[in-house]
Amino acid sequence: MEEFMIKYVPYVVHALELMGIFVIIVGSVRTFFIYITSKFDVESSEYKLYFAQSLSFALEFKLGAEILKTVITKTMSEIYMLAAIIILRAILTVVIHYDIKNESSH
Repeated sequence: MEEFMIKYVPYVVHALELMGIFVIIVGSVRTFFIYITSKFDVESSEYKLYFAQSLSFALEFKLGAEILKTVITKTMSEIYMLAAIIILRAILTVVIHYDIKNESSH
């Protein structure tokens, strides 16, 4: 079982990372399109809300990848590094969700 995880988990981790990157790219392009079609209206919260939702969704994929990486770590220093990354990404997710909540209430 350990050999299976060491061999195949990195592929799943890379796939999750790529999904997160894809969501960021598509969300960024779509947000920019919404911004352009709104005639560069910086007061509009529609594109800000959509972009925040895209980033939040992408962070979920990235966070999942980091959690899976804990399965194949071998040293405590790697675990500490992954824990720090997970904490930072979780904080980013909370901040983005807070921003989404504030933007949608306006």
